[in-house]
Amino acid sequence: MAEEKPKKEGKEGEAKQRRPTALKRDMQSERRRLANRAFKAEVSTAIRSLKESAQKGEKTQAKQKLTAVYSPLDKGTKTGIFKANKAARDKSRLAHLA
Repeated sequence: MAEEKPKKEGKEGEAKQRRPTALKRDMQSERRRLANRAFKAEVSTAIRSLKESAQKGEKTQAKQKLTAVYSPLDKGTKTGIFKANKAARDKSRLAHLA
């Protein structure tokens, strides 16, 4: 996962150890970063699919895909991946498309 960062030099030139809690924190934040990145990729794929359906003029498919986009946007807002205003703005713009 995350590589260990170089250890800082102390007063006598010896390497300074990082605390286990700091190392654990680095591992947790890296794991969350990758999960959030994957989640955002899924949402953007769903949005892209919706936009393609709307451009082709497939109204019924666009409506179905719109509801499929709303759910992950709301979940992302609830878990802190997206800010509330960003999700609301995206939902509003996508509703005008479909």
